[in-house]
Amino acid sequence: MSETRIALVTGANQGVGLQVAKQLVANGVTVYLGSRNLERGEAAASEIGPGAVALQIDVTDGDSIAAAAERIRSEHGRLNLLVNNAGISNARRSATAGEEQNSKTFMEDYAKSSKASTASLEEMGAVWDTNVFGPLAVYQAMLPLLRESSDARIVNVSSDVGSLTLNADPAHPYHARFGPIYPASKTAENAITLAMMIELEATDIKVNLVSPAFTATNLNLFAGTQSVEDGSREVVRVALLGPDGPTGTYTKWENTPIPW
Repeated sequence: MSETRIALVTGANQGVGLQVAKQLVANGVTVYLGSRNLERGEAAASEIGPGAVALQIDVTDGDSIAAAAERIRSEHGRLNLLVNNAGISNARRSATAGEEQNSKTFMEDYAKSSKASTASLEEMGAVWDTNVFGPLAVYQAMLPLLRESSDARIVNVSSDVGSLTLNADPAHPYHARFGPIYPASKTAENAITLAMMIELEATDIKVNLVSPAFTATNLNLFAGTQSVEDGSREVVRVALLGPDGPTGTYTKWENTPIPW
């Protein structure tokens, strides 16, 4: 009988991260639900039930990341799956599910103030700290644990809004909205992921980049058009790939390649 797989999903107390954690647990994976706020992580773990374990981790805090890695090492000695999901779209505000009616106006206003000529460098730094430096910091801390596994996989949750090829096309629907804060942070995350892929291509550790659908979550003030169940499908599919599954891919549902 094979040993239980151990996973860490960052940003797992809500949205896509929570849905991915639910599906992984349902497939027999023991999942550490990474959450900046431990109480929210504990509530999410309680919602999922056995197999879900709350873990405090702030991807912008090195001490928090190191403590999380040490806890996983002390409890399991390895990590089979890392899902770098934690991310933010802006540093201005968050919302609750009851505020969907304001989301369209907010998204339009935010797009106008997030162009190359108007973007706040302070806000850009905050978003990049979470979306770019965060996944790299977690990768560096968790890599020794992944090396202890015989079937390790890293899944970085990005977005097709980070595709330079797509956004360079004037006919692309999001061409006019490409800006230096959130979209470019995803472009940078893609580049960081490519660096991971290249570093690990001679090892047994698989690395995949995934774009969920435009999902209605706090990330976009619930302006998304897909449910978290539908939006999380590709992340779950790739996370559950076996040791013979592919590496070095950048896809959306279902297994559709995205140009870099």
